Amino acid sequence: MTDKPRLILGSGSPRRRELLAQLGITADDIRPPEINEDPAKGEDPRPYCVRLAREKAQAIPSDPSEIVLSADTTVALGRLILGKPRDAGEAAEFLTKLSGRRHRVITAVAVRKGDQIWERDVVTQVKMKNLSNEELNAYLATNDWQGKAGGYAIQGPASAFIPWINGSFTAVVGLPLAETANLLVAAGYPIYEVAS
Repeated sequence: MTDKPRLILGSGSPRRRELLAQLGITADDIRPPEINEDPAKGEDPRPYCVRLAREKAQAIPSDPSEIVLSADTTVALGRLILGKPRDAGEAAEFLTKLSGRRHRVITAVAVRKGDQIWERDVVTQVKMKNLSNEELNAYLATNDWQGKAGGYAIQGPASAFIPWINGSFTAVVGLPLAETANLLVAAGYPIYEVAS
């Protein structure tokens, strides 16, 4: 059995750590990147999300032997990018826009080893039910919207608002596990090794 390369998770998201744990993976180090996450003028949601995941992976200092895993999750309503709300008012605005409508959740994953990058993006269709004022205000009071693209997390209290999804549930949470596993294996990170 060969020594596993060190895996660096380029994300401060506790949800991404929990998702990796579902694959039996614990990152050797966590190095959240510092990059500008503002969309470029006229940039569409999917290319924006792919660019951010790649820029995050490239921004993280690492040894050539280390494997860096980064991701970005973007909520898109048509061409509109709904990022992480600045405050409860903006979260309310986002949720009001999403209420009763279908939207897309895009999660892009980038895995880097040295100069090589492996990438995948996953688009999931999500429907949010019509939210009453009571539901909206009760949800905002939980503060679960903080740090969440689109102002909600599908795995938290807002799960009560999502009657339907088409695509990858783990991608909506923040890391599409099937695609991430394939990228890690491609980069030489053994996931399915049997301990000898």
